[in-house]
Formats: sequence, C-alpha cells, structure tokens
Amino acid sequence: MRYWDLTQIKAPAGTRDPVVLATDDAARAVVIALAPGQELGDHEVTERAWITVVEGTVEVATDNEQRECSAGTLMTFEPHERRAIRSESGARILMLLAPWPGEGHFRGHSR
Repeated sequence: MRYWDLTQIKAPAGTRDPVVLATDDAARAVVIALAPGQELGDHEVTERAWITVVEGTVEVATDNEQRECSAGTLMTFEPHERRAIRSESGARILMLLAPWPGEGHFRGHSR
C-alpha cells in the first residue's frame, strides 16, 4: 500500500509546482495547490480527469456550466472536455488522469 495525506503535501508554488504522487500505465495522480486568486486557465487533457477538492473552494467552468465546489466535491470530465478552475481564497485539489498517458498526450505517442 502507498499512502498520502493530501492536506500535508507541499506545493509551494501553486499551479507552477503541481506534485505528481504516482504514475503508471493505468493513471496519474497529481496534487495542485491553488494560491488565492490562482487558476488553472481554460485547458483540456486527452485523458478522463477526476478532480476532487481536498481543501478550500474552487469555481469550475466548462462550456456548459459553472459551479462553486467546496471540499469533498468530486467531478469527472471526459477526455478533451475543456474547463477552467479558479480559487479566490485558495484551495487544494487532487487530479486523477486515466488511462495515463491518454491517446495523443505526447507528440508521437500512441497507445
């Protein structure tokens, strides 16, 4: 068993310094600390993304909706589904990407 206390992972530079907890062919787990006012601007990934709010509150916007999500919220996004995540007061999120890497994630990579 591997174990992490997600509230104690150090990510001092926020979105500029995401912490990869684990990576294998099945998935990648990443903790991202958002400093107050920081955001993951409009983006997408080639994998299915599962995101949970560990601490704080985030505003999540997709093409179709916008939600405020507090600690304990779990969201999932289809591959290539665009989103933006922002926190006015600061937050910590866990992002799981599966499968890892998704088709086309790296230039010249094929599954």
